[in-house]
Amino acid sequence: MNLTDGETEKIRRYFNVVASKYDFMNTLLSLGIHHVWKRTAVRKLELKSGDRIIDICGGTGDLAMLASGKTGTPDCVTIYDLNRLMMEAGRKKRFNTPGNNISYVQGNAEMISFPDNTFVIAMIGFGIRNVVDMRKGLKEIYRILKPGGRMMCLEFSTPGNPVFKRLYDFYSFYFIPLAGKMITGSRQAYTHLPVSIRKFPLPDKFSVILRNIGFSNVVYQKMTHGIAVIHMGRK
Repeated sequence: MNLTDGETEKIRRYFNVVASKYDFMNTLLSLGIHHVWKRTAVRKLELKSGDRIIDICGGTGDLAMLASGKTGTPDCVTIYDLNRLMMEAGRKKRFNTPGNNISYVQGNAEMISFPDNTFVIAMIGFGIRNVVDMRKGLKEIYRILKPGGRMMCLEFSTPGNPVFKRLYDFYSFYFIPLAGKMITGSRQAYTHLPVSIRKFPLPDKFSVILRNIGFSNVVYQKMTHGIAVIHMGRK
């Protein structure tokens, strides 16, 4: 097993541990705001009936389920994720959403198992941080999009306001791991979360990375003092 495989396996183990309580923890730790972020991100895509959509690192499927209500074709939305337990946890919610047009594929975002030019829309929500070779994953997203297709990446970032950032750091590095230990039994999985956020490029730098890969019309929108950012680009 090489270094990259080892890092990928470590990420898989983190999510195996938290899969059954992942949605509950997201709602608890964000005070429910993550639902607003996700609805805003999907709304900005201006989805149309029949759009073929992939939700990469889709996990329990929040973005996919929001998107599924906008499409009318069977199997129009694909959840693609490394972790089977996360997808299985999300299947329980599927029957509470309109339509029945979601399919599930297990796979690594660095080697997406679809042909070139397959999808009109590629979404990735709070997942690109966990792709070990981020640029390779982004190149794969670009590859599977049809010409003119759109990418939306919803990701955490670091607040710009110094006072708010200090409060956010305290919350992230102390309260979140403690809550993770108490509720899921894994402090390590929720220590990984704030560390991975700090390592992730700030919005301007991430925009440069997207442009270098080939995306055009790259824009971003900060939300909640910059805690979360919607990045968008076009092939």
